[in-house]
Amino acid sequence: MKDRHIHVAADSQLLKAIYKRVAQELVVDKLAFIRAMVTKFLFYFLLTILAYVALFKIANPIGFVGCFVGYGFISLLFAFNFSHDFSHNTVFKSKRLNHICFVVMYTVVGAHAEAWKLRHVNSHHYAPNVAEYDSDLKISNLIRVVPGSKHYWFHRYQHLYAPLAYTSYSLFWIFVKDFIILFGKDDYATKKTFIYYLSFTLQKISYVLLLLVLPMCFALQSWGMVLLGFLLMHLAQSLFLLFTFFMTHHVESTQYPVTDAAGYINASWLMNQIKSSNDMHPFSKTANFILGGFNNHIAHHLFPHYHHIFYPQISRILYQILQEQGIEPNATSYWGGIQSHLRLLRKMGAAG
Repeated sequence: MKDRHIHVAADSQLLKAIYKRVAQELVVDKLAFIRAMVTKFLFYFLLTILAYVALFKIANPIGFVGCFVGYGFISLLFAFNFSHDFSHNTVFKSKRLNHICFVVMYTVVGAHAEAWKLRHVNSHHYAPNVAEYDSDLKISNLIRVVPGSKHYWFHRYQHLYAPLAYTSYSLFWIFVKDFIILFGKDDYATKKTFIYYLSFTLQKISYVLLLLVLPMCFALQSWGMVLLGFLLMHLAQSLFLLFTFFMTHHVESTQYPVTDAAGYINASWLMNQIKSSNDMHPFSKTANFILGGFNNHIAHHLFPHYHHIFYPQISRILYQILQEQGIEPNATSYWGGIQSHLRLLRKMGAAG
């Protein structure tokens, strides 16, 4: 895609300086990286397996539902910590191996891997928060966050109904959105081959088999209790998923660059990435371990070719450079980010 950002000489020089300084100051210990990655994988993999096996062992209905919700949360964190890096080819040297592992990880959470990857890499990373370029903005008219977008009467209440609406998102994504993308006109996908359709079918069948069919057949619960656990899992999973995702780009301080009649964006690529992103506890190794680098979102947008384990270190270097230039990165706490997101919804709902 030809770059449609405006050229700002000072920003181009700053970007070169950022890349150079990070390359000079970032400490990359390959053995420590491998140990950290293996430890993290074993931690999330074993927790996911234990939670899944427990679904077939628990006789108490309330305990079963709680275990289902716990499995959804743990498997989502597992995906957070590995699928994103697989999609950017930062785990293995082989792009094919990264892609295979990425598809497997996305199958665990039920989403269509290829469709998300194409949009994320080719659209969202190219121009975050830019209408008509960022596919992440094309979710639903229920939520209004982009200034200048169409305002409906119900948006004035969106800060109230958003948390409830968010609880349905993963089910919508898995069973509606992915199918609309598959059979509709797709501006981001390459030619949909037989392999593309086969991969989609196998991913969806595998997810339904693992999370519904097998528990209904072999868990110590009725099919109705299994269905209830599945639905409540998605309710909790979706709420955490969307609040986390939305806080990376949609809080009060994040910006939404606009385009002119020719489609050119009124910001440099560097400032588009920085000003449209929000960090949460960017220097915390604990937050990085839990959220898989989503909390270091500015670093990720500038350095998607680095594994998220390096993001806290990159963020320290990056923040120092930006603050030396009088640029204050957007950053909140996790809870503060939720509050700021809801305040943004209230503000954008009131605007006509």
